[in-house]
Amino acid sequence: MLAFTFPGQGSQRPGMGAAWVDHPSFELVALASEVTGRDLAHLLLEADQETLTRTDNAQIATFVQSLIVLDAAERIGIEPSASAGHSLGEYTALVAAGSLDFEDGLRLVSERGAAMQEAAECAPGTMIAVLGLDDETVEAACRRVDGEAWIANFNAPGQVIVAGTSEALAEFSAIAKELGAKRVLSMPVGGAFHTPLMSGARDRLRKAVAATNFHALDPVVVANVDARLHDDPGEWPQLLSAQLCSPVRWRQSLDTLLGEGMQTFVELGPGGVLTGLLRRVAPTTDTIGVSVSTPDDLDRLVEILADGIVGAAPAGERFHMTERLVVSPTVGLFEPAAGLNGYLPGGVGRSADPVLIQVGGLLGIVGTTEVRSAFSGTLEGVLVLAGERVTRGQPIAWLRAPIQDERT
Repeated sequence: MLAFTFPGQGSQRPGMGAAWVDHPSFELVALASEVTGRDLAHLLLEADQETLTRTDNAQIATFVQSLIVLDAAERIGIEPSASAGHSLGEYTALVAAGSLDFEDGLRLVSERGAAMQEAAECAPGTMIAVLGLDDETVEAACRRVDGEAWIANFNAPGQVIVAGTSEALAEFSAIAKELGAKRVLSMPVGGAFHTPLMSGARDRLRKAVAATNFHALDPVVVANVDARLHDDPGEWPQLLSAQLCSPVRWRQSLDTLLGEGMQTFVELGPGGVLTGLLRRVAPTTDTIGVSVSTPDDLDRLVEILADGIVGAAPAGERFHMTERLVVSPTVGLFEPAAGLNGYLPGGVGRSADPVLIQVGGLLGIVGTTEVRSAFSGTLEGVLVLAGERVTRGQPIAWLRAPIQDERT
């Protein structure tokens, strides 16, 4: 079972959109710029780190970048069983689940970023990462500070984010090191998020959330504030409002997804922070974490998923596998073999008799390269459209192989 995860503010970096400029999914940038009235291409391609650190810039840029990657994944048919997002990423997860429309998500994130930027200017603060202390020790260190310092993110065992005023965090850092912290690191953010210092943004965000329509979720999304699965759209306005000044329970959210049977976690968006956190939460399991931030990463994900479906069955079980995928050997435009148009998505004129594909059978051409099956089976469907651009390793066709066929 597969889960999508989406990064939050702090994952942004200069030029993060450059790798996607020639990809069809980059068209979302022009649409998003029209909706928000902002030059989002500039933020994704040309803005420097200082510009991207501003909350009103960082949030919309990270959100749009994640949507580009999400759109690219959806174009090749990758779908999750559940999803979650870290802070800002929760809004991306809601768009991915269909609960927020693309336009509503853009407006809501724009308003959230502006409200939090204003709150940060009225009540300045920042955030630091604390490595090597358990949650209880970090909480104890916060209580010892004579100032404003709170836990903002429970990220992973031995990694907690603390937010507050700069003076309070300087005092906290000294106490944390005294208590055994291995490292205390500053973060590229412009405010003390998920703490009471963000209360100034709450009324503005509540108004924006109240004016937004939330739809049924598919798949379900794990909420930051309680690390529980929520499929009722009526609950999300309150959850998003509470999230603003409450700690992000990311470690607990991953535990929830693991408990629901998720085995493959795909992080969609800039950076790979969440994939690294997964390794700390589930270091000894068979869980797979994949970070997708470039088209090349997406090609690698397809190869991993195809290998998991076609060629990675446990010993003693592979001979009972009947679901097989034929993948593209290269990059290019796909044209199906003669007689297979009825098996394309939305195709008509499918043969009444099963179409048996033999080992080496031709399924189509990508560019000038033939796509031939490595095994035999009954054709259940072609997964891409005629003329669609495909990547190397992308699934092309779905076969149902006979049980006695021992090829993998």
